[in-house]
Amino acid sequence: MLIRYSADSKGKPVQKAVIYTKTEHNISLKSIDPDALYVISRLRENCFDAYIVGGAVRDLIIGRTPKDFDIVTDATPSRIKKIFRNSRIIGKRFRLVHIFFGQKIFEVSTFRSTVDGSVGNSFGTMDEDVMRRDFSLNALYYDPIKEHVIDYVGGVKDIRKGIVRPVIPLNRIFIEDPVRMLRAVKYGATTGCKIPHSLKKKIRSSAPLLAPVSPSRLTEELLKIINSGHSYDIVSGTLDTNLFEYLQPSATNMMIEDRKFEKAYLQSLKELDAAAAANPGMRLGDRLFYILRDFVTNLTDWSREEKITSIAAELYKRTWASCRNFILPMNPQRTELDYAVRKILLSLGVQLKQRKPRKVQPKN
Repeated sequence: MLIRYSADSKGKPVQKAVIYTKTEHNISLKSIDPDALYVISRLRENCFDAYIVGGAVRDLIIGRTPKDFDIVTDATPSRIKKIFRNSRIIGKRFRLVHIFFGQKIFEVSTFRSTVDGSVGNSFGTMDEDVMRRDFSLNALYYDPIKEHVIDYVGGVKDIRKGIVRPVIPLNRIFIEDPVRMLRAVKYGATTGCKIPHSLKKKIRSSAPLLAPVSPSRLTEELLKIINSGHSYDIVSGTLDTNLFEYLQPSATNMMIEDRKFEKAYLQSLKELDAAAAANPGMRLGDRLFYILRDFVTNLTDWSREEKITSIAAELYKRTWASCRNFILPMNPQRTELDYAVRKILLSLGVQLKQRKPRKVQPKN
């Protein structure tokens, strides 16, 4: 184990970070995407620091294969873009660079400053960047050249202890970004780490902070939950912390009024997770099928509905509109919602006409 030092205002050495060598963290370079290693190598060749950061490092330490490899560097977005022709700068407030390798996308960010708290957009140093990370298990940096894990905040110990611990003080973390509450629950559900009582208590009392969050951002978080393969555990965690009523208010109200619906809804999430494990590439419409099925089943007595094509069209319109309102504030693609509603109605015996594919008009 190594120690990284810096100097204080008086020039005295101060311990900044613990550095774990490859015999201590057991991360194998074979577990890292070669294109991620290439991106870091190119940045280093151009005299910039670059590291794998966040969830990928956490997953590698746990022994899981990361879904994504996020990279952080001291190079600005414009400099990164000059180095990689296969890249694009995205974002207005938080400017990032996406580097493309076929269907793969690597997100490269620049070290951020703490001058504006944990949500500002000024560039800074690695020492500042780490203090903007939400939880310690996500605040680790991996140097694949030296094969070192750099830990400023005790993240490795927290992973080994199995706890979710915030880096940002509790009196600021959720005020500055309420979505961090959802991340805490998600990390607990997906890593097996426990959320300490003090953190869980703070999340419950801070849950109303989610109310003004934009529908687009909540949609993004809900889609992550649906696609996670851990939707049952995450939703159970959000129910326990009073967050789910802001994610899916209609479903929450139905659960309060009808415990049978709650049981059926959570069982459908278990089925969703099993289906996603068997088919990781399943389309969103198939995932929405599990989210909406129990709601649609409770809309009417389907055994009494006339299952003839002329009535089916009207049933579809009414059901689609009801489903659209039920899942608010989530706003998925219309085609995927349409697919899910049709699949549910067909499973209930409603005879829908098959839609004819649109004819493409030839260009003159």
